[in-house]
Amino acid sequence: QLAAHFGVSESGVLQAKRGAGLAKPMLDHGRALPWKLNRAHNQSGAATNLRNLSAVAQGGEVPQVKINTAVRWGRRLVEEGLDIGYDAETGFFETPVVGVSHVEGVLNEALVVLSRREAGSGET
Repeated sequence: QLAAHFGVSESGVLQAKRGAGLAKPMLDHGRALPWKLNRAHNQSGAATNLRNLSAVAQGGEVPQVKINTAVRWGRRLVEEGLDIGYDAETGFFETPVVGVSHVEGVLNEALVVLSRREAGSGET
């Protein structure tokens, strides 16, 4: 509505909001999701879990139930020696870890932030 009222684009309104400090900074999930995702796979379980772990690692607000789900998913893969791979045609797949685990890295970044939050809140 603002864009139409002022005769500018919607992205122009968003840029003005950001410039005025009225918009939350955008989170960058490029490290957690380094693949060019096919639109059909964007909301898959693996993409959602990686995005939620990334958001936590960047200090974003994620509902606790989604954090729990993503952490459980990541820990299961790590404990089973699995990682995640991606194919644009077939989507995400679990694969044995070769070298450094992508999922473990993303999970550990989120766990560090969660640990700090817990320590700061006085929870045990």
